[in-house]
Amino acid sequence: MQIEFLGATREVTGSCYLIHVGEYRLLVECGLIQGSSDHERHNRDPFRFDPEAIDAVVLTHAHIDHSGRLPLLIKRGYSGKIYTHRATVDLCKIMLEDSGYLNEKEVQWENKKRERKGLELLEPLYTRNEAREAHQHFRSLDYDEAQEILPGVRLTLHDAGHILGSAIAELELTEGNKTRKIVFSGDLGHRGAPILRDPKPIRHADLVVMESTYGDRLHRNWDETWQEMGEIISNARSGKGNILIPAFAVGRTQELLYVFKQNFKEWEIDDWEVFLDSPMAIEATDVYFRHAKVYDKRAKQVYQQSGNPFMLPNLHRSQRSEDSMKINQIQSGAIIIAGSGMCTGGRIKHHFKHNIWRQDAHVLIVGFQASGTLGRALVDGAQQISLWGETIQVKAQIHTIGGLSAHADQQGLLDWYGHFENRPRVVLVHGEPEAMDVLAQRLQDKYQSDVVKPNFQQKLAL
Repeated sequence: MQIEFLGATREVTGSCYLIHVGEYRLLVECGLIQGSSDHERHNRDPFRFDPEAIDAVVLTHAHIDHSGRLPLLIKRGYSGKIYTHRATVDLCKIMLEDSGYLNEKEVQWENKKRERKGLELLEPLYTRNEAREAHQHFRSLDYDEAQEILPGVRLTLHDAGHILGSAIAELELTEGNKTRKIVFSGDLGHRGAPILRDPKPIRHADLVVMESTYGDRLHRNWDETWQEMGEIISNARSGKGNILIPAFAVGRTQELLYVFKQNFKEWEIDDWEVFLDSPMAIEATDVYFRHAKVYDKRAKQVYQQSGNPFMLPNLHRSQRSEDSMKINQIQSGAIIIAGSGMCTGGRIKHHFKHNIWRQDAHVLIVGFQASGTLGRALVDGAQQISLWGETIQVKAQIHTIGGLSAHADQQGLLDWYGHFENRPRVVLVHGEPEAMDVLAQRLQDKYQSDVVKPNFQQKLAL
């Protein structure tokens, strides 16, 4: 038995781990590599294994850095099943097809330039149709139900509290007379977040593969976060300019709608017209509504008492581009939630073009903004931005809301690991080097843990 680390080693994208147990090969995650164009080019590289030789795949959740190369895996020969939570199956249907669409558009744009230069044309990493075909390979599981997915391989998914359907994957592996239990944290959720339950504690493992995204920092208190957001919305009401909120389609959008509904009167949300201007976010919100079974106690009460926890009486859902364009005629009194979350594309850029130069407009930054993105430039105080070749002055008030993270912070990671009674060996993945190094030292100091920070393609015997 052994595990090989083929992604998210000393970085946060491209999660991919290969387990050998007896004659079987099991893949955990198959994520897209994200970042610079040079970095993303590696998505086209051959897999470090034969896709046809893989016997089963386990997926912890729908985010593209964990799921985004699954259609490519199938395109290159994988013919088996993909085991994941049933809500993740629904979200992947949306997210992988969207990824396929973006692949098509990106290659179409690139090929126009290549054709003019007489260069060989590219084909998409995978298409929308190939993403749809991949969906046929998914198999739904519920939390806390053990299932043998291969001879000698028993899988149990536990709630990770990160996004809807996110899971901690507990694998019991048997080879001959030896049995080993590996626990993959997946992405662990931020304790106390709305809608979803906190990550489930696990008591025993022989090896823990744990994310370390925020291993070097603590999040802001939830109460302070919501108070700040409420104050911004209430203060903006007097100026009556529009509020623009770039938001990730899955997770953050649903949190915002839920919190708006819970504070509808207190934050005077009823004085605004609220627009959800993202077809993907609309579909994802419908998936969230269908899976109330996995809500936390408070969200279940809201669901039972008032029905859809994401539907406001003044909410407008803009599916068509024509609907989105009409919003730009509104000069005041609108709260507009639109993608993309880091302002790198999507409809939010069109709303910036019509609003960000207005002094009475507000931009709420409610998620992580990577270096080099338009969102990060706004956070860093850019005085002007470029949209489609036009330079636009930034006169709107830019508000960065701290504490809104779907990931556990350092204390959350330490506390989750602390529930393992036997203090198993821990392998840190899915983190930048600094965050990973800090968390490794804290684990060693607090729990005397044996910590591994694997290199790409490193193998560990089980």
